[in-house]
Amino acid sequence: MYKDRGIIKWAPFDALNGFHETIEAYKYEKGKKDRPILLEDKLNKLDELLKEAIENRLDIQIYYYYDGYIKNIYGHVKKLDRNYRYMILDNGIRLALDDIVDIIHLPKD
Repeated sequence: MYKDRGIIKWAPFDALNGFHETIEAYKYEKGKKDRPILLEDKLNKLDELLKEAIENRLDIQIYYYYDGYIKNIYGHVKKLDRNYRYMILDNGIRLALDDIVDIIHLPKD
């Protein structure tokens, strides 16, 4: 019966300089996805959710595209600039409106 040696069989490769970093960089690049294309109705829905969040000072969860991945962040909108197409959240993070993929209103406590 075959018994796997697990991590031990990869131990010699740890001696190679940069091997682990190269593998991690490869995995990161391989996991990247293309920017999602949002349809007009989805863009209108995001606009409505954003307007409602600003008017009622709601906490929101924003899903946004960054460097090939969809990331998320929580907060409420502090500033919105439609001319330059960005928003600033209460925690100081600046997001481009074109990078936003989804917005979810969070329930009030």
